[in-house]
Amino acid sequence: MSTPAHETTADQTASGAAERTDAQTFYEAVGGEATFRRLIDEFYAGVAGDPLLRPLYPGADLGPAAERLRMFLEQYWGGPGTYSQLRGHPRLRMRHAPFRIGPAERDAWLRNMRRAMDSLGLDPAHDARLWEYFERAALFMVNTFDEPPAASGSAPSG
Repeated sequence: MSTPAHETTADQTASGAAERTDAQTFYEAVGGEATFRRLIDEFYAGVAGDPLLRPLYPGADLGPAAERLRMFLEQYWGGPGTYSQLRGHPRLRMRHAPFRIGPAERDAWLRNMRRAMDSLGLDPAHDARLWEYFERAALFMVNTFDEPPAASGSAPSG
């Protein structure tokens, strides 16, 4: 049995993301798919040129990563459940565990996301709610506080 559009599931309620106000989810209130597409397109435009973040994304094409993030965020904020239909449970920490994510990577991710959010022109209440989520999520992804290995400018000897 599917959940009626005016109700939320236990998982959605636990996250707080899919709460409805005035019969709208956050996803709907900020403009739905078009808004999340703009957000993610702008974010990945920044990632493409970021010397700290770009190496974390395997392959030349950032498109698949962008699509996954967009679907995840749409689902989280009360939009279509496509992410879970295609990929199962998000398991964000597990999916990011192979990558070194320290405070510098977190800060670079947040800088790019802040720039992307600023391009949307959301109203202050929606902007604050979305930014609070991104700050928490970025902190949650940190998996090391060790300094990154120093890049050597010379060839190995021997």
